[in-house]
Amino acid sequence: MELRVGNKYRLGRKIGSGSFGDIYLGTDIVTKKEVAIKLECKRTRHPQLHIESKFYKLMQGGVGIPKIKWCGSEGDYNVMVMELLGPSLEDLFNFCSRRFSLKTVLILADQLITRIEDIHYRNFIHRDIKPDNFLMGLGKRGNIVYIIDFGLAKKYKDPHNNQHIPYRENKNLTGTARYASINTHLGIEQSRRDDLESLGYVLMYFNRGSLPWQGLKAATKRQKYERISEKKLSTPFDELCKNHPIEFQQYLKYCRRLRFEERPDYAYLRQLFRMLFHRQGFTYDFVYDWNMLKFGALPATCQTGVADRAIRAAAHTKKQEPDTTTGAGAVGHPSTAVAAIWEGR
Repeated sequence: MELRVGNKYRLGRKIGSGSFGDIYLGTDIVTKKEVAIKLECKRTRHPQLHIESKFYKLMQGGVGIPKIKWCGSEGDYNVMVMELLGPSLEDLFNFCSRRFSLKTVLILADQLITRIEDIHYRNFIHRDIKPDNFLMGLGKRGNIVYIIDFGLAKKYKDPHNNQHIPYRENKNLTGTARYASINTHLGIEQSRRDDLESLGYVLMYFNRGSLPWQGLKAATKRQKYERISEKKLSTPFDELCKNHPIEFQQYLKYCRRLRFEERPDYAYLRQLFRMLFHRQGFTYDFVYDWNMLKFGALPATCQTGVADRAIRAAAHTKKQEPDTTTGAGAVGHPSTAVAAIWEGR
């Protein structure tokens, strides 16, 4: 018996799961295009899908925001249908032997700063910036970085009166400890500055291959977060960024100097990396490391499918421990086993 959603999408096999829903491959009955279908049982104690779909609807139209095709309910389930996306930056990092070239890091940095700026412009902060939550598009959009997983996002400003959320302390750590800002470790309410500081750690993770506070052992999760915090606080930015262009250190120092309510100068941060990019003599051709790997200097648009097949072959790559406060289910495109569509919460 064929299962349908919204009388328009054919429900296929399960391809992943999160802490409050399962994700299935779907097909648009009319266009025959593949989609991702997320199902959440209506009887779940804390329904999240309706809230998350509302957030996506607020963000629709922005570059690098997944398109929501249908939301509603079918039988005992809440349903969200969205466009199918490609591999996450974490998947691609593993595929590239856990090191990105400076060129790839700088092309990514330009897009990632803009994605975060767009979310902030809509009065939200993401609060879980990490490589798993950035996915590449597919096909003609294969060069575009998408941002996903707004399960921890929070409104930081009332758009009607421009009132910023108040400064608070003694907050629990929200997000992923590995990339959390120092203020987040210290229990301070998050704001725009924290998303950007987290991105700085992501960029250095790509540059270095790992961060100094990875792999720390502890008896409990709380003790592990404390050890990560201690190591992060005791690692100066000049040490973290040693042997890498000074712009990464300048970026992190700028983020740390921002006041709680201060609007970041996103253009300055982009320009910091763009000037470095041009001084290095790079070409902004959207040819990433994974496009080049094994396939030579073909135009990026010609390599998407080839690279996806290679990523599938690398699906056995070992993942690093997440250092995260929240459970997550990485979801793959059925034809590219490690290509994450969604990271459910």
